[in-house]
Amino acid sequence: MPIPNSSPLRAAQPQAAESLGLAFLARRVFTGDRLDETWNDLVARFSRDAGDLGALLDISTLVQMRGDRERGLELQATAIAGERCYRTVHGDGSGVRVLMFMTAGDLMANTPLDFLFEGSNVQLISWYLDAGLPSPDEVPEHDVAFLAVSQSEADPAPLASLPVALAEWPRPVLNGDPARIAALSRDGVAQLFADHPAIVCPTTCRFDRAALEAIAAGAATLSDTAPDLAYPIILRPLASHAGKGLEKIDDAAALAAYLNEHDEPAFFAARFFDYSGADGLFRKLRVVFVQGRPYLAHLAVSSRWMVHYLNADMGEAAHRAEEAAAMANFDQGFAARHAAAFDAMTEALGLDYYGVDCAETLDGRLVLFEADVAMLVHSMDPAELYPYKKPAMARLFAGFAAMLDATAGRKRLAA
Repeated sequence: MPIPNSSPLRAAQPQAAESLGLAFLARRVFTGDRLDETWNDLVARFSRDAGDLGALLDISTLVQMRGDRERGLELQATAIAGERCYRTVHGDGSGVRVLMFMTAGDLMANTPLDFLFEGSNVQLISWYLDAGLPSPDEVPEHDVAFLAVSQSEADPAPLASLPVALAEWPRPVLNGDPARIAALSRDGVAQLFADHPAIVCPTTCRFDRAALEAIAAGAATLSDTAPDLAYPIILRPLASHAGKGLEKIDDAAALAAYLNEHDEPAFFAARFFDYSGADGLFRKLRVVFVQGRPYLAHLAVSSRWMVHYLNADMGEAAHRAEEAAAMANFDQGFAARHAAAFDAMTEALGLDYYGVDCAETLDGRLVLFEADVAMLVHSMDPAELYPYKKPAMARLFAGFAAMLDATAGRKRLAA
């Protein structure tokens, strides 16, 4: 499929450009259903009218999803240069109007809110920031704002450029404290819960390449940086996600071999924690919190320690049955067992919406691997294999909608 030429640009317009939205496009890619038709329609729209920047933005998203990140970001930059504001209408659009402050970037750069609006009538208005907030009169009318920019090792500037807590914005702002989002680094979260009695959060430290090379050569040790850091460790490049470059390192020789294969300048090293169950299997849960209330987004079961849902052994019927049971009994089961840990996380992180990847030790403590605002939760898995997922996701989506309604209600009461 040829990518259209992205010039010329139109001047910025006062109205938002119309976008199909991230969730719609992801479902097309995920299922393959009518993907070519969607692509051809978008290309035709932009070919007819180079001012249709909503079509160009959607093309850029599809290009990223199909694996060409750099070209997708180029097209995205061209679209945003001409228009910073985009609108995605769910249902009949009669529901809450949500203004989402975003940053340019790949699919991990922002909270993927669009997936949470399945079955709703929300109007999602996406505004791409440029070195700070717009003035309120630049953006369309809305009921609630949401700061969607995620913590980034590669580009911390968008969060750093924002005022503290967005306190002066004339509408309620969810996740409105940029400093709290910026604090969600892997080492920052590990430090926050380092000695918590109910939470195991493995020690995580930053290392520049020179320090790791010295350790690999025997000129230094891991404990020189962190007294409780010792082999085996989990090593990953500083800005990596989804397991890219993630490896278990057992000794200095393995560290040297790893560095020979990875040329990044800086890395996170974490203490390896064996979180396997009594049966030897590893279980990792993604839990999403909406104003402190936890929802189970998925449970991945695998024979391998590096568990991601897409590489887990969920093709096995027994593992899907375990996930179904976990979802059905989550409030009375996992969430009840770890209520104190969940409350501590929500209080410490101070966010209206966030997600964690976690597990459970044999002695009943919560293992916290990561906390983030940009974790993907969705309802795209095929119902014939995962009939239990849509009801679970519907509960999450309803909880998020209730938060929006309550927040919009605060605005109306104040008016």
